[in-house]
Amino acid sequence: NDPARGRDYVMYQISGGGYGGNADHDGLTNGCSTIGISKSPPVEIMEQAFPVLYRHYALREGSGGAGKHRGGFGLAYEVEILRGDARASFVMDHGRFGPQGALGGKDGAPNTVTVFRNGEAHVPPHLSKEQDIALKAGDRVRVGTPGGGGYGDPLQRDPELVLRDVALGYYTAEDAGEKFGVSLSTNGLAIDRAATDEKRAHR
Repeated sequence: NDPARGRDYVMYQISGGGYGGNADHDGLTNGCSTIGISKSPPVEIMEQAFPVLYRHYALREGSGGAGKHRGGFGLAYEVEILRGDARASFVMDHGRFGPQGALGGKDGAPNTVTVFRNGEAHVPPHLSKEQDIALKAGDRVRVGTPGGGGYGDPLQRDPELVLRDVALGYYTAEDAGEKFGVSLSTNGLAIDRAATDEKRAHR
């Protein structure tokens, strides 16, 4: 309800997660939701049409499951109510367990939902499913959609692809070592081949 404009709105944020990796390539990032090919309009359109402000809207770094072919990444966003009163409902999947990896690939990150009301954080009891949460101006909703599961042994991933993912901010240098067994130089711009070979052989 927006008293400034004297009308009620129904706003849908339809977001997909990362798709799983497969035998040929990495998974798709922020793929379509399961509702056909539904997608939300661009953030700028949503902010013009509804009394909301997106505080954050980005790829969810690190959410793709590790694998020879990694999973795609989910979406991370935070939206604030600017005027009036609202009620939020969530119908999402993978709130407790992320999408499964295959043939040694690791699971993608699970869905996360946090509602900030009166300065306090609320996580729905069912994690990614809840109906009619009362909100008012200044309250925020933060969502992280799931990452896709990885395909194949992460230690078989081409180190050059791991380096590229770190350079793009998809994973951290620490992720490279922990998830893929790839050691990077101190500045994170090159692969330490000897340390990588040793780490992978040890694991």
